[in-house]
Amino acid sequence: MIKRLQKRYALSEQGAKDLVKGCLACALQNLSFMFPVGLLYLLVRDLMSGGVGGGRTAFYAVGCAACIGLILLTTYIQYNATYFATYTESGVRRITLAERLRKIPLSFFGKKDLADLTSTIMADCTFLEQSFSHFIPELAGAVVSTVLVCVGLFAFDWRMALAALWVVPVAFAVVGFSSGVQQKLNQKAMDVKIACADGIQECIETVRDLKANNAERRYLDTLAEKIRAVERRSILNEFGLAAFVVSASLVLKLGIATVTLTGAVLLTRGSLDILTFFMFLLVVSRLYDPLQGALQNLAAVISTRTNIARMNEILQHPVQQGNERLTNTGYDIVFDHVGFAYDASEAVLQDVSFTAKQGQVTALVGPSGGGKTTVSRLAARFYDVSRGRITVGGMDVSETDPEALLSLFSIVFQDVTLFDNTVMENIRIGNKDADDEQVLAAARLANVDEFAEKLPDGWNTYIGENGCFLSGGERQRISIARAFLKNAPIILLDEATASLDVENETLIQSALSRLIADKTVLVIAHRMRTVAGADKIVVLADGAVAEEGSPEELKKKNGLYARMLKLQTESQNWQLT
Repeated sequence: MIKRLQKRYALSEQGAKDLVKGCLACALQNLSFMFPVGLLYLLVRDLMSGGVGGGRTAFYAVGCAACIGLILLTTYIQYNATYFATYTESGVRRITLAERLRKIPLSFFGKKDLADLTSTIMADCTFLEQSFSHFIPELAGAVVSTVLVCVGLFAFDWRMALAALWVVPVAFAVVGFSSGVQQKLNQKAMDVKIACADGIQECIETVRDLKANNAERRYLDTLAEKIRAVERRSILNEFGLAAFVVSASLVLKLGIATVTLTGAVLLTRGSLDILTFFMFLLVVSRLYDPLQGALQNLAAVISTRTNIARMNEILQHPVQQGNERLTNTGYDIVFDHVGFAYDASEAVLQDVSFTAKQGQVTALVGPSGGGKTTVSRLAARFYDVSRGRITVGGMDVSETDPEALLSLFSIVFQDVTLFDNTVMENIRIGNKDADDEQVLAAARLANVDEFAEKLPDGWNTYIGENGCFLSGGERQRISIARAFLKNAPIILLDEATASLDVENETLIQSALSRLIADKTVLVIAHRMRTVAGADKIVVLADGAVAEEGSPEELKKKNGLYARMLKLQTESQNWQLT
């Protein structure tokens, strides 16, 4: 049962056990509320049979105190078993999702946007936190306590029990049949919420471009419509839920009428005593209250399916695994008939084979969309190949743990990601165990000291979200300093100087020259002069290797590389006329 609960509600093993405890605690609390009814029944029976003597008075006084104590105790147990356990599980669930996302192949993120994933980790977890503290335990508790009370009612009088309980399965069936409708409504509501979150995030991220193109008003009008769509969907959702729950509640209330009518008929026939009739009226007046709450909880539990499905999509997605022990001999990177597709319908790489040798610079060039960046990502196992094989020093990367494999790589991306922290701590990302002297040494090799020491607080200056207080060249130099600090034997450079001015490009190329010495280097570049000093050039076009060789060899071939070199030379001579 624990395994089923884990899968059904996206819980940890401890969370599933705590859920069972919470359900039992709620059932216990509901049963404790029936003890005053039993005590009242005994009191009425004594009054009808001649009054309450001194001894019985003490009994009822102690009974009242015991009922109050029992209710307080069971409420305390229920609170701890549901709320406290739920808060713990909520934290575990968020951490589990984050850990899973860390191990999932990057191809998964290409199919998801940031707002969708953020909504799953934050909004879905919050909704499930409410479900596991309010809805599910109270629903299960109401069902368990009701079953036990029903057994007692049938023991007293099966006819009255049927009159009281026939409405229960009918009411629950009404809500149960709403499952399909609710799922459709919830999915549509989730879609418009994600679209709205996307729009808000996009507006914040692109506000500069919107202003530059006088498009603010038009975009905000579109965003306002997305917000109104969320409002409309929320109202429709609430109405759809209320229609079934209110109808079921009305059916449930019919039980009081049928108990009254059945009891009246049986009384007139003399087959039911007044005390039993009174007892049934007391019980049903108490019984239907938790059941009415249970109907609402059932509807809420049904609505959690959409949220749970989104979480399970992450939790059940295959992760990249492999041997944590590195078995490579050397650091040659070999692509052996590699094919790759982000999805089955569109192949990005067809049949790529080449070797990037240790101690050499291998440059990947070619037209946009040829597969250059994909090749570098596959080498570091950001994705897994569809066919073929990639090895590093003879070690198959697809059989190696991604984190262990990445210990061999230092990567400098074109788009640098920095954190809202100091210059020093942003560089230390390359090696969290490095001391300040090692960080400063790496920073100087990357020419970071040229601007860092001029900042208001020097190396301890906070650089803003994603380094917004720095220029593009300064941000890039911090990225290269990280690579120096990591000092890995394999370097991947992805358009590291593509968007820089001449002065910054010269400084960064000087830093890169120091970084790549005696390492296996894979460079992606569009500028032909960037790779003029490469030991080997691999030209990729349409997902395949069009040609490879040294720069001089490829010039003589007069193929695609020579053509690209000629076009860039001509473009450099272009001028305004």
